[in-house]
Amino acid sequence: MNAVIGIFSALFSVVNPLGAIPIFLSLTTDNTVKERNGQALKACIYMSVILIVFLLIGTYILNFFGITIEGMKIAGGIIIMRSGFNLLSATYRKGKAINERVEEEALEKEDISFSPLAMPMLSGPGSISLLISMGLEAVLFAEYFNIIAGVLLLAVVTFIILRFSPLLFKLLGQGGISAMSRIMGFIVMTIGIQFMINGVMPLLAEVFGQS
Repeated sequence: MNAVIGIFSALFSVVNPLGAIPIFLSLTTDNTVKERNGQALKACIYMSVILIVFLLIGTYILNFFGITIEGMKIAGGIIIMRSGFNLLSATYRKGKAINERVEEEALEKEDISFSPLAMPMLSGPGSISLLISMGLEAVLFAEYFNIIAGVLLLAVVTFIILRFSPLLFKLLGQGGISAMSRIMGFIVMTIGIQFMINGVMPLLAEVFGQS
């Protein structure tokens, strides 16, 4: 259970569903409560499927392109750190890979659950790279089970947050959400830096070991 909670906490910080509340509400402003809840449910299902698929096929992707584990960790660390910086500076749309053009296209769509809600808002490059790295370090079936359980727990909590997003936005306000997103941004930046360290240290050990 502790492993599942730890995985959930890391994913929750990177996904940051609280920071997605203002965007989600703006994209569903013309929807009924039932329609908004339906969009949230489908988005969370899509998100969990996307993350689990990348968890399971991440190793094959790296092998196909000839990418080393260290390279994956360094690149993933940069992406996660950049996402954390955007959250820390309260630029939500940059942190969620959303720009004005994407938002305008989403407003014209009847179903936004897969794009842009599930991808890239919830399951973006940061969370995908984090899942792939977790999969690379998993050896036992129990470890994969813990990661999948963490993803499913994240999906449930994210749905609850989106389900009650109007109430949460009313209680927290833009200022409260901004403050919490900045806290999340700091945590995400530290995760990204640690990823980069984990990728660089083996390379330095190999270089200095050969010299």
